[in-house]
Amino acid sequence: MNGTTIDNYAPDFELPGIDDEVHHLARYLENFQVVCVIFLSNQCPEVNSSIERIKQLQKDFQDQEVIIIGMNSNDAIISPADSFEKMKEFATNNELNFPYIRDVTQDVAISFGAEKTPQAFLLDREGKLRYRGLIDDNVTQPEAVKVAYLRQAIAQIIEGKIVIPSTTEAIGCSIIWR
Repeated sequence: MNGTTIDNYAPDFELPGIDDEVHHLARYLENFQVVCVIFLSNQCPEVNSSIERIKQLQKDFQDQEVIIIGMNSNDAIISPADSFEKMKEFATNNELNFPYIRDVTQDVAISFGAEKTPQAFLLDREGKLRYRGLIDDNVTQPEAVKVAYLRQAIAQIIEGKIVIPSTTEAIGCSIIWR
């Protein structure tokens, strides 16, 4: 497993969002206790079956200084469904309640060690990686979820606890590399 390891600092980024703003990880860390970067794709079935749960997490934790950031790192030439314009459509159609940003160079995905969509990377206020992996234990069937890994990890950080488990193996579509 390459990329950022648990308890190490996540790489800073400055990337364009579908809101036509530039998004800086450092600014999010100044303003939020917990920052969750989730690598997404507009056309991955596992993302589509998880998107409502991701929105619910943002809704449930927004008053506790938690923000989710959706990040699309798929190559838009190989996968036109992941273009910036298609990201805007995806956000509108799914009524996203969190920022959705574009990793055009794929540098952020590489430095985080992202491999799949959806794959979550949870950072504490210092910018240290505390959890990476699954949103929960049933990517395709929301009603069958038994362990909500990401929800647990967010709660553990808020409570000042060590995140256990700190890593799960993401399931979903492979990131589409150049």
